[in-house]
Amino acid sequence: MPPAPRAVWAFEAIGTRWSVETAAPLAPAVRSRVEGIVDAFDRTWSRFRPDSLVTGLARSGGAVPLPADAPAMLDVYTALDTATGGAVNPLVGDALVRLGYGAGYPLSSAADPVPAPAGWRRSLTWEGGRLALDAPAMIDVGAVGKGRLVDLVLAAVQESGAADVLVDASGDLAVRGAAHRIGLEHPFDPRRAIGVIEVADAALCASGVTRRAWGDGLHHVLDARTGAPVRAYAATWAVADTALRADALATALFFEGGPELAAAWGGQWVRMRTDGRVEWSPGSTAELFS
Repeated sequence: MPPAPRAVWAFEAIGTRWSVETAAPLAPAVRSRVEGIVDAFDRTWSRFRPDSLVTGLARSGGAVPLPADAPAMLDVYTALDTATGGAVNPLVGDALVRLGYGAGYPLSSAADPVPAPAGWRRSLTWEGGRLALDAPAMIDVGAVGKGRLVDLVLAAVQESGAADVLVDASGDLAVRGAAHRIGLEHPFDPRRAIGVIEVADAALCASGVTRRAWGDGLHHVLDARTGAPVRAYAATWAVADTALRADALATALFFEGGPELAAAWGGQWVRMRTDGRVEWSPGSTAELFS
């Protein structure tokens, strides 16, 4: 017997396509709540909006009331920084802008790479009810932000009473209830998959150097220590208990220390090198095609 049809709500948010699959259509009030959550997150954390909180801090530094999501995301950045030896850094925004990935998407390199501030843990603080920067700098939560928002949307939908839910933000997704088999898209040929993995009551996030790429060797995954795009790996996939963690691991896996962080968090992963070789974690349940 074929599976029962599911309700799908699709929308655009934070520059990408989203879908929410449930057994029954979501009520208008639930959709409105989700839209409010997404808008509030974007107004706080988008470095592409001139009116966002992080854009304001990039102009002048200083302190603002602590956003609700700051501790969860920045605590994860601390773990990423430690695991990768400083390769992942939330003050990498200016380095991305310098390479062409800024507001207005100029997508052309203006200058040679520059490192992100190495002392970001002293410059950026989130305690005492304040988010503070001791000097102007562009916060970029690209390593964890979409995953965090997937978790927030999932929680809002679950609170409406939905049991079987799939929230998909163009490849970064979370599943509750029935399991889903997800294809791992080939980074160099989106018509193909390198394998599939079943996701149940967990999250899967992916990252690839062929997405958000805008020139010879220019893409969004930077090594904060140099400000230059990474070269060794082309794509990563990580499964974890939350999308926040899966998203963070998908970035960490481009660097030394990523697999160790995944093991500490109980995550599993697959990654492809730029020469096409594929690596995976011990205990990975992914079915990889030869």
